[in-house]
Amino acid sequence: MHEKTLKSARIYEGKIINVRVDTVELPDQKYSKREIVEHAGAAAVVPITREGEVILVKQFRKPVEDVLLEIPAGRLEPKESAENCAFRELLEETGYRAGQLDKLTAYFSSPGFSNEVIHLYLARDLTEGQAQPDEDEYLEITKIPLTEVLTMIHNGSIQDSKTIIGLLMAASRV
Repeated sequence: MHEKTLKSARIYEGKIINVRVDTVELPDQKYSKREIVEHAGAAAVVPITREGEVILVKQFRKPVEDVLLEIPAGRLEPKESAENCAFRELLEETGYRAGQLDKLTAYFSSPGFSNEVIHLYLARDLTEGQAQPDEDEYLEITKIPLTEVLTMIHNGSIQDSKTIIGLLMAASRV
């Protein structure tokens, strides 16, 4: 089942990702190449108010050329814990602070070509403040009842994987 890496060549270094091509030996002694996207990882937060509303952000996503409805999320900074990243991204993107943050899970977003791990959290006991998005982020904050976002998942209105996974996991905890 395992593949032995014989050679690895980094072909791109960027701000968010790096890309490398590995030459591997397969279990049947054949050889292949693997294109791998290296990512520092991310944290995402399902913030739910006392009234049962989920705080979501609308954001244009260039790779899919569309505005998506998502839970707040962002990339881990060097040496930053996933939990600290979750607190930071919630505050930056929505202005809310969480009094309680519970880990839901961590998962590989696309293990066929990337090593990115997304850490999912449930945020409760929220205190409202002022959003402070990154200078290149343009977000619209919206609140939608949890029951309604679950319907939106099933009718295809919510298409982002971290948001779908986070909302479904959070629904079983509240």
